[in-house]
Amino acid sequence: MQTIILDVSANKAQPLTIDAAISFEPFVAYLRKRVAEEHTVKAMVYQETLQQLLSSDVSQRDIPLAEIIRYGPLLEYIYACLSPAMRGEQDLVWGLSFPFQPITFYGTDQMYELMDNKGHDHTYEVARSPAEYHMERLRQVYVFILQRLYNFQAPVRTDLYHAGINKATGLLQYYAVHINTDFMTVTAKEPLPEIDFVQLYTSMSEGGGFEVLQQLLPLDMFRFRGFCVVTVTDITAQKAVENIRQVRLSRTALTGEKSYQQVIQSLKSLLRNSKIEFDLFPFLRVNDEPVFGFEKGGTGILFQVWGEDRLPAEEFRRQVKGFSAKPVFYFSSDIFLETRKEYAFLEHFRKLGVKSLALMPLYHVHELVGVLAVHTWGEETFGDRTLALLEPAIAALAQLLQIYIDEFNLEIEKVIKEKFTSIQPAVQWKFNEAAWQYLYQVKRNQPAVMLPILFKEVYPLYGAIDIRNSTVERNKAIIADLDGHLSLLASTLDTLRSQHEDDLLKEMIFHCLQWQQALLQQQLSPSDENELNRFLEVTAVEYLQHVAGQYPQQRENIDVCIHNLSSDSNKDALEKSMRMINQTVNGYFESEKSRLQESYPCYFEKFRTDGVEYDIYIGQAIAPNRPFNHLHLKHIRLWQLSSMVAVARLTQELLTQMPKSLYTTQLIFVHAHPIDIGFRVDERKFDVEGAYNIRYQMIKKRIDKVHIRDTEERLTQPGKIALIYSDPKDLEDYLPFIRYLQESGELKKELEELELEELQGLKGLKAIRVEVVFPEAINQA
Repeated sequence: MQTIILDVSANKAQPLTIDAAISFEPFVAYLRKRVAEEHTVKAMVYQETLQQLLSSDVSQRDIPLAEIIRYGPLLEYIYACLSPAMRGEQDLVWGLSFPFQPITFYGTDQMYELMDNKGHDHTYEVARSPAEYHMERLRQVYVFILQRLYNFQAPVRTDLYHAGINKATGLLQYYAVHINTDFMTVTAKEPLPEIDFVQLYTSMSEGGGFEVLQQLLPLDMFRFRGFCVVTVTDITAQKAVENIRQVRLSRTALTGEKSYQQVIQSLKSLLRNSKIEFDLFPFLRVNDEPVFGFEKGGTGILFQVWGEDRLPAEEFRRQVKGFSAKPVFYFSSDIFLETRKEYAFLEHFRKLGVKSLALMPLYHVHELVGVLAVHTWGEETFGDRTLALLEPAIAALAQLLQIYIDEFNLEIEKVIKEKFTSIQPAVQWKFNEAAWQYLYQVKRNQPAVMLPILFKEVYPLYGAIDIRNSTVERNKAIIADLDGHLSLLASTLDTLRSQHEDDLLKEMIFHCLQWQQALLQQQLSPSDENELNRFLEVTAVEYLQHVAGQYPQQRENIDVCIHNLSSDSNKDALEKSMRMINQTVNGYFESEKSRLQESYPCYFEKFRTDGVEYDIYIGQAIAPNRPFNHLHLKHIRLWQLSSMVAVARLTQELLTQMPKSLYTTQLIFVHAHPIDIGFRVDERKFDVEGAYNIRYQMIKKRIDKVHIRDTEERLTQPGKIALIYSDPKDLEDYLPFIRYLQESGELKKELEELELEELQGLKGLKAIRVEVVFPEAINQA
């Protein structure tokens, strides 16, 4: 034990002006009580200590701090009474300190050694500023005052902990500091004011209240006497596990890799060894079949051994199923000493430079969720005693893997919802509400009726990007392929006729010429086309294979012909070009969809035709908790125009890459009035509600190929954006945006105002049309 006056704040604490002094009087009162109550051998210790204190000259008076070192024997008696009987001094970090000041005057060797070495052995990470440390001490003082003088238990924790990086290991170490104030008294020098404890409790629960207390209860109105008992405990293991649990609670899919790194550092702190490495490998499943994951939870050693870069998917599934059927713990302090034949799976670990290795199956609620790998590189090793230190963290690690598995499953569900159903994040709340109402009725044995999913008075925006003359181009490609096939077949048959001649060959030549003539005269019906394909794919091929068997010298020529008859080069080129356009347009809208939600939530649904169509619905009903105004509608209308410019340019840029040049047209239908939409459960999609609103849907379906009135010209043209409307007022938002895009060089200056032909049941439709400005290089292409 040592009697040394030491400022543990290293003189960095701001002065706390209080009337305080060291006194043994509160401890004497405590001993009198314990002597009266205790009936074991302890009573002798308490009695002896009490006698020693009473026989001294300090039991009833204040002791100046400078004099305390004279009373070492008395302090040792106090230590004997307050320290655990079975704990040796060398195991305790324990001391006595001045009332509410960071000054220790007596303690164990371990206490002084820790305080003396903390600056040499640790770099303190959780370093409080002097102001923060001052406020911390103020909280302790006021909690003590409220408890002793008002019998009020403040909702504030007064236990402290300090965290520092051990310079030798580079790892965090945590110490809990418990300050026992049982041997202190506080007296008020003047009458105590009344306090609204309900309000105070609320303020303190929210982290405040102490500023009011400083005004209501200034510290100079109190007198503090006694001493504090300080106990310091190494809680590195507990904090490491707590940090892992905290990562588990705060982890998101976006912070996955960072979260894993925090876990790894906590595990290293738990083992107090920075040279031991860790890796977490969750077992993910789709349709109960193991699949590869997306994240590396540590060094990635298991990903390198079991990942997609090394194993084919089928072999990975086989190995995971095998391990899941018989999960076993494996440990070796040196895998190079293990039998290669018995432990063949270690070979890849050896190649990666692993020395010590432990593979630990992790379970959550009795289900295998993954594997924890503990390993070293190079010549570093560890033993089984080290692994035992991991035990407190195993459950938290398993829960972390389960959370990752749950996130993975939710991401799968999210993709299914967004890509394959009409349930999007913007309207998910409405489905949740309807589902809850339905379950509420079911659980109470009431007639269960699914509430309609209805959104009233939302503004619709419709756009269509169409591939120009796609049907015509497809027919041309089919005819070109058929003509090429017939020409090849005719050439091959002519070659065969020069070698031999029979009646079957003459018939084949006859039919081939007939089909060529039909193609030339463009007289093919759909049934004729099917018949011609059967002639080329079945009849001709069977005959050619027969001839190849009879005349082996012709086999090479015949095989070339048969191979080319199954190749549709023109159709393939067309479809590849169409795919390029659709993938580019779809990719653009997918990236824009999430950006659109930032301004105001909206429902965005795409439809696949020969191009891409979309419906957007926006309004207060989509997001009832967020105020909607006309600016939100204007924002999305400007986006609609700008996006059409972007799409036109993107598809134009593809021309140099397309095997078949195709062009797109851009169409917007402007409907300025809100409509009602509802979810059709039978069709699994949204549709308009009400007779008036159905007209909107009718117009959308009939305008794709509309002509300009009294002409044969289609409204939609490559390189142009067309806007169809019914009333000039519908364009009030769009016209300023068009002028803005013209001035900024996105659109050309000319604006066409057009009347459209009458469509079935639709009259009076009008349109404006404006041309997109393309970069010079693209125009030349």
